[in-house]
Amino acid sequence: MQSKESHVAVREDKLAAEFLANERTFLAWVRTSIAVISLGFVVAKFGLWLRELATHFAPQAHMPRTGGSLYIGIAMMVFGGLLAILAARRYHVVNRAIELGKVSADRGLVFLVTAIVAVLSVAMTVYLVISAA
Repeated sequence: MQSKESHVAVREDKLAAEFLANERTFLAWVRTSIAVISLGFVVAKFGLWLRELATHFAPQAHMPRTGGSLYIGIAMMVFGGLLAILAARRYHVVNRAIELGKVSADRGLVFLVTAIVAVLSVAMTVYLVISAA
């Protein structure tokens, strides 16, 4: 599905700068995906850490086997991997557009990433509220 976005022409003398800017953007996406994967790992292990801590301080206390943190953490790790794939795709698309001399923004990608981050944020908030009760 092609969106109705305007394309901006790239001047010949600016091609190198455009390619390098695209590469910097790609690397920023990759750093972000690594951060999301790492945070997802920490969130996934958070429930285990809480169980271990509770067992240490109150061995007789009954703790649930797993909590929502495992699933939220896994979702974040999958999302981080998806971000890396989306970054590679966007890098390729923009490079082709630069070669053709016309570049445009991808608002759909921005909305997709925003929606996924919002859903994960709500899931983490709900989990914290439920686990605090």
